Amino acid sequence: MEKFTTLSGIAAPMPLINIDTDMIIPKQFLKTIKRSGLGVNLFDEMRYDDDGNEIPDFVLNKPAYRDAQIIVAGDNFGCGSSREHAPWAIADFGIRCVISTSFADIFYNNCFKNGILPIVLPAEQVEALMKDAEKGANARIEVDLEKQEVTSSEGETYSFELDAFKKHCLLNGLDDIGLTMEKVASIDTFEAEAAQSRPWI
Repeated sequence: MEKFTTLSGIAAPMPLINIDTDMIIPKQFLKTIKRSGLGVNLFDEMRYDDDGNEIPDFVLNKPAYRDAQIIVAGDNFGCGSSREHAPWAIADFGIRCVISTSFADIFYNNCFKNGILPIVLPAEQVEALMKDAEKGANARIEVDLEKQEVTSSEGETYSFELDAFKKHCLLNGLDDIGLTMEKVASIDTFEAEAAQSRPWI
C-alpha cells in the first residue's frame, strides 16, 4: 500500500449529505475482486447518463476537478452497505483524502486499509474548506498527516484527531497484509519450532 505522508491537491466540493456506498460504486460493479479498474465507475449514476455520456454538471466531470485528489463532503459520508469496493473505487480514481464532519464506521475503517485518509472536522471548518474547494484548480488544499493538519489555499490551518495506530499504518503504507509481514521473522521462528516439537503435523 502506498504511504501517506503529505498531500497537496485539488479538492472537489461535494456538499451532499449521506453519500452512501451505492452512490460511490453501484451494485452492478461489485462482481470484481480486483482493487483496480473501478475508478471509471466512481459515482457512476451521478457521472453518466443512461447512454453512458458524462453529465457535465457533476463535479468530477468538470475540467477543474478531473484530477482531484481530495473530496470535501457533507455529513455521514460512506453510509449504507459495507462494500469494500467503495474505497477501492475512490483510491483507483486518485482520491487520497476525504474530509467530512462524519463517516460511517465501516467505510471509515476501510479507508485506512486502502491508503485513503478520512478526516473528521467540525462543520464550520468543513464549510470553509468547501468554499475553498469551490474555487477550482487554482485552490490547492494541503494535508500533513504527521502534523495532523489541513491547510486551505488561503493559509488557514485546521488540526484533526486521529487514532495513533491508524496514523502509523498510513504513514508506513501498512494494510492488513503489510502488518502481518512485519511479523514474518516471528512467524518463521514459530513455524520452525513447531516443526521440531511436533514433526507429525
